[in-house]
Amino acid sequence: MKHYIFKLIILMCAFNILNAGNSDYFAIDEYIEFTNQEKISNDFIAQIQKDAVKIKQENKKIRIVLVYPGKQLTDYWMKSKVSFEKRLNELGINYELVLHFTKPHVETRVQSKLLLKAIKDNTDYLVFVLDASKHAKFIERIMSREKPKLILQNITTPLRKWQKDQPFLYVGFDHMLGSQMLANYYIKKTKGKGKYAVLYTSNGYIGYMRGTKFIDYVSKNSDLKVVHEYYTNTSKDKARLATLDLLKIDPDVKFIYACSTDIALGVVEALKEKNLVGKVLVNGWGGGNSELKAIQDGFMDVTVMRMNDDNGVAMAEGIKLDLENRRDKIPTIFSGDFALVERGIKQEELEKLKKRAFRYTSDDDK
Repeated sequence: MKHYIFKLIILMCAFNILNAGNSDYFAIDEYIEFTNQEKISNDFIAQIQKDAVKIKQENKKIRIVLVYPGKQLTDYWMKSKVSFEKRLNELGINYELVLHFTKPHVETRVQSKLLLKAIKDNTDYLVFVLDASKHAKFIERIMSREKPKLILQNITTPLRKWQKDQPFLYVGFDHMLGSQMLANYYIKKTKGKGKYAVLYTSNGYIGYMRGTKFIDYVSKNSDLKVVHEYYTNTSKDKARLATLDLLKIDPDVKFIYACSTDIALGVVEALKEKNLVGKVLVNGWGGGNSELKAIQDGFMDVTVMRMNDDNGVAMAEGIKLDLENRRDKIPTIFSGDFALVERGIKQEELEKLKKRAFRYTSDDDK
């Protein structure tokens, strides 16, 4: 088991997040104030909620490349692609879209080759992520060029070192906000007392924002104590093994905080094996279909549900404004909304949330 599980020292306090700490990122509100983008941001959010309005001019075919860590159980990445493409079609944008799915955290060499190929192929817009330290080096190379224009997805906190010279667009859902919503749920559920464990994705940006900041918030607002921490590389199997391992030592933990869908489903499997479903709480992160089903089936207790398709719409609308030469109408950041979904939610309420979250992708689930 030790070969597969990398356990953190409980008092470990330093993450190598792009070789930097939280102070190296702007919070959303902080950056909006720094750049005086409040009106632009609000107008852009309103545009995303409205029906599509076709582009005002004829446009030559553009090339868009998506390099996604999509080899996961979560449906977030595929839904992002589908909502993005459907909105592009509604806007009347002439485009060619190339999609590459890679494994999260472990295929940085593959990703670097794909990014270099995108540059070589004269790509107009490149959609990528920022999680590992190596990603920053790739991104800086791309930003030094006129093309492609870079959209960073699944991150909403601009890097301070880039100041106002940022990528074309950051788009996603605020990891810290979602984690605080889950933290407040657990604090209330446990009355702020007891032991818990955290299962991270990797030693990167997502793990830090969802995991480390969760622990910080819980520590400041309750007497709950984190007693186990594990890296899982977003692997369902490693999450299952980690859960079995920690339950041997501390079967009385109040909850296991999972930083992603794949991790949450691995925890659920372990709890089933140990007949601890409902006795040890577990959360999802993102609110995709697999998590919502687990909540409805009674195997998962809570998730923070992204209004998923808004991120694909935001990317399409940003490109439209750019093609219309209205760059001054595009904010640096788009951050979508969340809803907390708990076990026992009424079917009618859940369907309303799904209709909003999956407004472009609900048909793909049938």
